[in-house]
Amino acid sequence: MKIKRLTVFCGSKPGKNPNYIIHASQLGYLIAQYDITLVYGGGNKGMMGAIANAVLAKGGRVIGIMPTILAGIEHSHPGLTEMIEVEDMHTRKKLLYENGDAALILPGGFGTMDEFFEMLTWNQLHIHNKKIIIMNTDGFYDNLISFLTKIEDEGFLYDALAERIIVVSDPNEINFE
Repeated sequence: MKIKRLTVFCGSKPGKNPNYIIHASQLGYLIAQYDITLVYGGGNKGMMGAIANAVLAKGGRVIGIMPTILAGIEHSHPGLTEMIEVEDMHTRKKLLYENGDAALILPGGFGTMDEFFEMLTWNQLHIHNKKIIIMNTDGFYDNLISFLTKIEDEGFLYDALAERIIVVSDPNEINFE
């Protein structure tokens, strides 16, 4: 199935490694090039801002979904194609999942991990079968991938980890088809 809408989970801060922002921008350009709509948390700063701004700079479409309480913290992006303001985080996550054909996980903090694990859990429970891609920029997620492999090796998964996630280290490795 061709990806028409891609949900991206990432940090509202830029992180310390400049390659995080570089990869976010490269991904934004690719998303626009493949005529995919970006669906994300709606922020204008950090990784969120970098990917949204790159999509918009190439004439692409961007849908932001943000709870009212975070509009000041994550700095709601004023230039999006569409901004959906919601009451709470649960509604935000539900709409992010529903509005994307696949999920892409970039470097981020607790919120990114929360969204990733919920999406992964729903995938394992067959609530959805959406592709989940981890962008492992400069090994950011090496320890997480090692931990997930440990979970699999210890027999806690119903299906092989490779059936649930795809790990890439460069934006050009992603198959958007």
